[in-house]
Amino acid sequence: MATVNLEINGRSYAVGCADGQEKRVRLLGQQFDGHVRQVASDVGQVGELRLFLMAALMLADELHDTRQRLEEGRGPVDQDGPQKAPPPPSGDGVAEALNAVAARIEKICQGL
Repeated sequence: MATVNLEINGRSYAVGCADGQEKRVRLLGQQFDGHVRQVASDVGQVGELRLFLMAALMLADELHDTRQRLEEGRGPVDQDGPQKAPPPPSGDGVAEALNAVAARIEKICQGL
């Protein structure tokens, strides 16, 4: 098992992950840090737990919107707005992929 050091809102956190997943965990950590910093700039430093909770809710909201768009066959949304995307794979493949991403996010949050 590998360990990755993530910097979230200026603090360092050691997070365990499967060997070979270090790069992905760092990328997810950077994404989470961006959300935490956005919340902090919007509402101020209201405590680490609340910042993390608000950032996690933002990510959950994005995941929910993405799932809904995929179920409706509209494709994912880019930060710059809706993009014309090829139709998503049909059947359980989409649901399985989204559930895997959700599980990874939950595991990362538990490690924080």
